[in-house]
Amino acid sequence: MKFGASTDPLARRRTQLVFVGASVVAAVGIGLVGGAFRWCLERAAVLRNVLAEWSHTVGGPGWLIPVLMVAIGASLGQVFARLSPRASGSGIQDVEAVWREQEDLPGPSVLPSRFIGGVLAIGSGMVMGREGPSVHLGSTIGAEVGRWFRMTDYERKLLYTTVGGAGLAVAFNAPIGGAMFTIEEVTKSFRTRVALIMLVTTPIAVGVSRFIEPNRPEFLVPAQSAPELLALWVFLIFGLLTGPIGVVYNWLVMRLLRWADGSRIPPTARAAGIGGIIGLVLWFNPLMVGGGDAITQLILSGAQFGLLPLLGIFVVRVLAGPLSYATGTPGGLFAPLLAVGALWGALFHGVLVSVGGAPVIGVIGASAAPFALVGMAAMFSASIRAPLTGVILVIEMTSTAALTTMLFAGAAGALFAASLMGAKPIYDSLRERMLARRATAGLAESEPVATPPR
Repeated sequence: MKFGASTDPLARRRTQLVFVGASVVAAVGIGLVGGAFRWCLERAAVLRNVLAEWSHTVGGPGWLIPVLMVAIGASLGQVFARLSPRASGSGIQDVEAVWREQEDLPGPSVLPSRFIGGVLAIGSGMVMGREGPSVHLGSTIGAEVGRWFRMTDYERKLLYTTVGGAGLAVAFNAPIGGAMFTIEEVTKSFRTRVALIMLVTTPIAVGVSRFIEPNRPEFLVPAQSAPELLALWVFLIFGLLTGPIGVVYNWLVMRLLRWADGSRIPPTARAAGIGGIIGLVLWFNPLMVGGGDAITQLILSGAQFGLLPLLGIFVVRVLAGPLSYATGTPGGLFAPLLAVGALWGALFHGVLVSVGGAPVIGVIGASAAPFALVGMAAMFSASIRAPLTGVILVIEMTSTAALTTMLFAGAAGALFAASLMGAKPIYDSLRERMLARRATAGLAESEPVATPPR
């Protein structure tokens, strides 16, 4: 029976009870593991910044400290990904492939490889996010709980593909966004069986994770008032300009992955080399590396940046994100995308104010925060093509519902522009690459080895 079958497997009351019981157990596991993963990464970020600051005081080749730290973290993360190949990269494309019945369930070895490898790679400073690994950790926990409950393979796959949104909810403390992600991106449908599992797992997982991490918005943003109605057109144009940036970002991700696929450099050495480059950037400016939470928070809180420093950080992060992803270590794309969107929004606002002066400020406001918030949703929409998830995530992460109309305008413009350019959503491209690589590897393993004549 396929996932899109007309017959609902949860129609029987006993099956519903089993699914609800398994969902509760999975949700508790997702909350504990996802919360621990987030806690480890936040502490690693603090330690990383302390070491980077200390490296400037030791004199001599102090720059080698962050270079070696990130290089070691990236190479060890790549080693863990090689121990369990399905732990590499984001993991969201793996969940989507299982939903489409293009891939079987992974084994439990994904859990330690993705958790430890992710902490080492992301925590050391690679420009990757925690959300993709959090989704995949949640999905794998769901599949394993299904095994404990002696579910069929079909039922375990259903759990695997629908509880991942709870992992995203834990990663960003955004339960509605996590649930919407399951509907809009993974399953692309709303069915009773999906809604039931979602409604059970998401609140429980987020509630459990709050015993590890406190209940607070991801970003602290001063109270925002909606700009003038005339500004709606400005945000729409801003979204239209953001669409091509999202397409270029996706192209860079796939282009560097193709380079990595064809490279003769051993994967671990390649990861160490890229990690060394990121470590050198860390030594110059910590805001240019990592998931991007720090620079996003500064922009949203009203910190003042010159246009040239903003442009420099923007360009570096646009390049460093795809380069980091090419290492094959566990790590996601969401957080770096959101940071790029926030930087682009602040740049756009700064240019408008510099050119237009007081009359422009009267229309769009003096604060860059609204454009940074809309930039986050617009970049998400352009790259991933899940605009509702992007808007809801930004609102939940920042508690800024007053800007909902502007967020929708920016997301609509970005989605339209990216679609008009004919580019694929990033997870479709990543899923196709993943399946092609696995098919090639399977074909190579099945070919008989020629025996030389005696």
